[in-house]
Amino acid sequence: MLRLTDNAKAAITGITSQSGLPDTGGVRLSLTPDADEVEMSLSPQPETGDEVIDEDGARVFVEEAASTLLAEHMLDAESGPDGIGFALRKAS
Repeated sequence: MLRLTDNAKAAITGITSQSGLPDTGGVRLSLTPDADEVEMSLSPQPETGDEVIDEDGARVFVEEAASTLLAEHMLDAESGPDGIGFALRKAS
């Protein structure tokens, strides 16, 4: 299962609360149509088949097709000059 760093949890809770999503909402990770990249979007609720990660108020929905691919990864976040950036890292 995808894991979240403390920085990612804080960033996700901040983004979702500022966006006005309902309590059922969160960030959704899915594969692009060519299945060669992962994209992130805001979602008011998980879609059927999504893996739901709910840690410390940070809700992440992982598309079923991306779940296996991301199972050994960690989602991290850091602030930069252009705002918050997210990165997927191989879990050690």
